[in-house]
Amino acid sequence: MKVHRPIRRRVLWLGFVAVLVPLVVMLALQYRWLVKLDHASHEAHNAALAKYLEAVTDKTASFYTWNAEKALNLPAALFTEDRLEEAAWYFKKKSPQGARQLFAVSFTGEGEGQPLYFSPSCMEMKPPSWSPEVRAVFVATSSWHMMARKGDALEPVTLVVDERNPRHRIILNPITDERSHVVGVAGMILDETYLRDELLPKAIAGALPARFPGGGDDFDPVVRVTDGQGEVLFSTDPGFRGEAMVEEPLHFAFTDWSLTLASRDPSPGVWARSNFRLNVALSALLATVLLGGVVLALRTASREMKLSQMKSDFVSNVSHELRTPLASIRVFGEFLRLGRVEGQEQARRYGEYIETESRRLTQLINNLLDFSRIESGRKSYRFGPSDLEELVAETLGNFEVRMRQSGFRVTYRGPQRPLPALELDEAAIAHSLSNLLDNAVKYSGDGRDLAVSLQRRGDEVALSVRDWGVGIPRDEQDKIFDRFHRVSTGLVHDVKGTGLGLAIVSHVVEAHGGRVEVDSRPQQGSTFTLYLPLSLAVEGLEAGGREAGRSGGGLPSLLPDQRVEGPSQA
Repeated sequence: MKVHRPIRRRVLWLGFVAVLVPLVVMLALQYRWLVKLDHASHEAHNAALAKYLEAVTDKTASFYTWNAEKALNLPAALFTEDRLEEAAWYFKKKSPQGARQLFAVSFTGEGEGQPLYFSPSCMEMKPPSWSPEVRAVFVATSSWHMMARKGDALEPVTLVVDERNPRHRIILNPITDERSHVVGVAGMILDETYLRDELLPKAIAGALPARFPGGGDDFDPVVRVTDGQGEVLFSTDPGFRGEAMVEEPLHFAFTDWSLTLASRDPSPGVWARSNFRLNVALSALLATVLLGGVVLALRTASREMKLSQMKSDFVSNVSHELRTPLASIRVFGEFLRLGRVEGQEQARRYGEYIETESRRLTQLINNLLDFSRIESGRKSYRFGPSDLEELVAETLGNFEVRMRQSGFRVTYRGPQRPLPALELDEAAIAHSLSNLLDNAVKYSGDGRDLAVSLQRRGDEVALSVRDWGVGIPRDEQDKIFDRFHRVSTGLVHDVKGTGLGLAIVSHVVEAHGGRVEVDSRPQQGSTFTLYLPLSLAVEGLEAGGREAGRSGGGLPSLLPDQRVEGPSQA
């Protein structure tokens, strides 16, 4: 079985990897898909919002283009025949909106290069007084004036916007004669107030829908207009200062102005990112649960395999443990049957061997029965007043022959003062002490000294068994009280055993409200101590312990040939 254990572990690890790799790949693909979906949804929604803002800018551009083409398309004859005063009639007839001032400049005749302003009150074209606005007109028309002086032919041109002076934005329409020479310019100075207070609010209300795709019923957008310095010129909600989601500059005129769209509530992009994080979190949680299930399943399988191996070792060890005393009993029984006995002394010694091995066999069977009862929950204890000193003495007496046969020397140290009678299950405590003594004999290695101590320590009674054997590694000391556990290193593993003795000891002591402690170091031996609370003391009763036990010395009446003043109890 040991040969196949590494192979089984590899199979478990391969199974784990076989599940983990597809899971990681699935999570990676899902994460990538969620990232793409989030990005695509965000981009699609922003594109939809930008489309509506573009509709607003298109409305403003169309408005200015249509009004400028209608108002500024003057006949070339007005400029070539010195009839520029008649431009007032055309301006009055067409009356464009959004213009603060209409003007015309002729590059021929006496008034070459001088702008004439249309005055609606008197229906005349008049030269203006000097002002920053007039200066802006001269700057805007100067390049066309130079072209006219050069006499260069001009390709057909559309309207031209001059925004070099943001306070005086001008739309120009170059006027050409039949030879495509520039003969003048008609222009309009735009009214910023009209754009801000009338044109944009109407365009926004007309272009933006009540509900945006993907925005939900609660998506309430806020549209703002900002100038080139970022100052808000108009807002559908003046008190709102939220961050803009999309931005679109105006077209044709006022190109440094921008429309921005924000939301009072979390934007669809924010909702999309929240959903993305939620989906990723749920996927990660699901993967964690799935991976945890796989780990638990593999761990359970590993534990079952380990338990199966431990049970196999247990059966093998129990068989060995049963075979050894049975073989001894059979051998000495055959000696007696065949009459190979030289006198009563040898017959008595054979009887002692048979009795000792029978006790050993009985202890093993008792361990199996106790373990079976503990596992099934049917283990019960019968408590009664007990003299713990006498109980220890009787148990050591039962081990006398085995100790002598194996060459062990036992040192016993009793309490300084008599112990009270304790409410105990004598058979269970004696069984526990027998298991500790049996372990001490097995794991003493080459050592042949054991020490047993019974002392009062505070509000507890401490019963200790010490050997100077192979010891137990520190990392194994927490596991030795588990069922079937066998220390896996050194000489400890080579000793046969069922792996039940210490588990039964722990259960018995805990049933009495006590605890078991172990102090062990490799190659220095081990000390197992049973702590029983003095709360188990029976009031009014005092144990009748032996004088030798009370004095703190050995037990000469119990082990006259085995007691030595050897290593002291730690």
